[in-house]
Amino acid sequence: MVIDPVCRMEIEEAEATASRTYKGKTYYFCSQACREKFDQNPEEYIDEH
Repeated sequence: MVIDPVCRMEIEEAEATASRTYKGKTYYFCSQACREKFDQNPEEYIDEH
């Protein structure tokens, strides 16, 4: 299971609608809309703690 960084929905990696690699880490999304929001401002959604 992975968590969509935009809507925080838990999804199966294999069922993710979209993915994006940012700063060497791959993020998975439940929808194209979430991926587009991420693309507009990735820093808002990543957790580097």
